Amino acid sequence: MNCRHCSTELKRVFVDLVTAPISTAMITNENIFEPEKYFPLKIFVCSNCKLVQVDEMQKAEEIFNERYSYFSSYSTSWLAHAKSYVDMMMERFKFNSDSLVMEIASNDGYLLQYFKEYNIPVLGIEPSSNTADVAMQKGIESITEFFNADFASRNLVEKNRRPNLIIGNNVLAHVPDINDFVKGIKLALATDGIVTMEFPHIVRLISENQFDTIYHEHFSYFSFTVVKKIFNSQKLELFDVDQLDTHGGSLRIYAKHSDNQSISITDNVNKLLQEEDDLGVNNLDYYQGFQSVVDHIKYEVWEFLINQKKKGKRIIGYGAAAKGNTLLNYCGIKGTDLVECVIDASPHRQGRFLPGSRIPVFSKVEIEARKPDFVIIFPWNLKNEITGELDFIRNWGGQFVIFIPQTMIF
Repeated sequence: MNCRHCSTELKRVFVDLVTAPISTAMITNENIFEPEKYFPLKIFVCSNCKLVQVDEMQKAEEIFNERYSYFSSYSTSWLAHAKSYVDMMMERFKFNSDSLVMEIASNDGYLLQYFKEYNIPVLGIEPSSNTADVAMQKGIESITEFFNADFASRNLVEKNRRPNLIIGNNVLAHVPDINDFVKGIKLALATDGIVTMEFPHIVRLISENQFDTIYHEHFSYFSFTVVKKIFNSQKLELFDVDQLDTHGGSLRIYAKHSDNQSISITDNVNKLLQEEDDLGVNNLDYYQGFQSVVDHIKYEVWEFLINQKKKGKRIIGYGAAAKGNTLLNYCGIKGTDLVECVIDASPHRQGRFLPGSRIPVFSKVEIEARKPDFVIIFPWNLKNEITGELDFIRNWGGQFVIFIPQTMIF
């Protein structure tokens, strides 16, 4: 395998999670007796550019299709995040009815709906037809294709339809050909246009032991330093950056054409570059030792589950998230003897089974019926939202559990 950005041969392993099924490939009753495909989940760090990455074991087209089960609008905190972002961008950059706002990986219209409320023309690019259908029902124009340089040429440049704002929330990590993707942004962006991208920050992944955010749908894991190199290679310049708490710690970058002198570069850019350099992100030593941390968490998961089951306690999970699937599969949790079931708010996941572990997914009514002693919150980044919704479990002495960054019972 060669680096997807600089083509250097990859030899240094960041962490090896052995094998796992695709984390969003949920099992239905119709295929419950069929074998699953498992793919290597070994993550490398490039010795040259320091991009952390996994090989494209399964084509993106096979992952993000009509069976894709993640719908953004089922998280109230994520909707609030999207609304806050739109209000901030409208205030800061003064978009109007003559502007065009385009989101790549627009999902079910969770974000563009708020620009639409401002009467801003919007366009969603979403390869998963089932989520794009929901967006179109909201009146959001959506194109069900993958975004790349060819797409940008055909659908935007040739049609003289270049967006004033291009948004990509949690899509940059999902792109196997990162150079072509950023080239497409360069081609599509209006002369004075702005790009914002949000993605998990690898600094937080390492410092807070977030190995469960590693799965096949995430092809790359970025520092700000690496992203700057990638965008610069396509003559796009980062002019600002926000550090966010979403998804356990994310960055929101702001980019423009390199020759656009109308927007000044903020102090945030050099400040974060210096912080990362001080941490050592430009040195390979920074990426060593993560395997031992991951294995320690695995042992803690085993210890908790086995000890509590020996005491006769009932344990369920909440959130049929990719995070949980990585955790369960690396820990080797199979069936319902340790974790009885998982609860999820999305009807698109209910009635199915988690990939690998084959744990069934139910609606929230199952919590009252089972009265569990412990609820494991798999999407720990949403623990405040989830504990607020499920506070009623304390009526019978129920408690919550998370395993990242370490085991916590509360």
